[in-house]
Amino acid sequence: MCVGLAAAAGVGLAAGAFAYASQWPGSRIFGRALTAPARPGELALTFDDGPSATWTPRLLDILAGHDVRATFFLLGDRAALQPELVRRIAAAGHTIGNHSWSHPHLSLTPASRVREELKQTSDTLQQIGGAPVKFFRPPFGARRPVVFRIARELGLEPVLWNAMTSDWSEPSADEIAKQLTRKIDELERRGRAANIVLHDGGHRDVNANREPSVTAAGLLLERYAKSHRFMTLDAWC
Repeated sequence: MCVGLAAAAGVGLAAGAFAYASQWPGSRIFGRALTAPARPGELALTFDDGPSATWTPRLLDILAGHDVRATFFLLGDRAALQPELVRRIAAAGHTIGNHSWSHPHLSLTPASRVREELKQTSDTLQQIGGAPVKFFRPPFGARRPVVFRIARELGLEPVLWNAMTSDWSEPSADEIAKQLTRKIDELERRGRAANIVLHDGGHRDVNANREPSVTAAGLLLERYAKSHRFMTLDAWC
């Protein structure tokens, strides 16, 4: 019985270690990824799961009002349905990144499909936007060594983050902004830049309400635009 308990405990520890290595943004066990440099006062706004016909244009207007550029990690299947919106993102000077085609959990996805998801997305985004795609953020942050290897073979730099909340389910823009402000200020005290994640789309629901996230982005811009430097991820490579 003791042997059985020890074996079960070992399996539990192994499962926990895999979960940490494959999903925790701070983990480097499964490979290096761009997060944020030791440059306090610099902020990168990044947006996942778009483009959304409803929320991305509103977000673009807010960013333009502050003359700030951001990084958009787009889903290939959504981008293919909104080519004019993808071109608008690119024309405004924002950086476009690869967020896979259909938002699978890549730590559990066969390598052949990982390659297909990333390649199809990069090819589609380049065809629409007219420029090569340089960055890749894994959905859920989920990865394993082969995911990053395939990404780099396709010319993509893996990107994670160090400032995120559950903005996809939090109904209050004020609360989202408050939580991110706390993280940003703590990172600055530690001498780090902030790689901030918000969502302008929904991978499960094309009609997902992203008003709180978009409004929270505006609140962060109002708070930090005069005291901090906003940049796209290109500045950190």
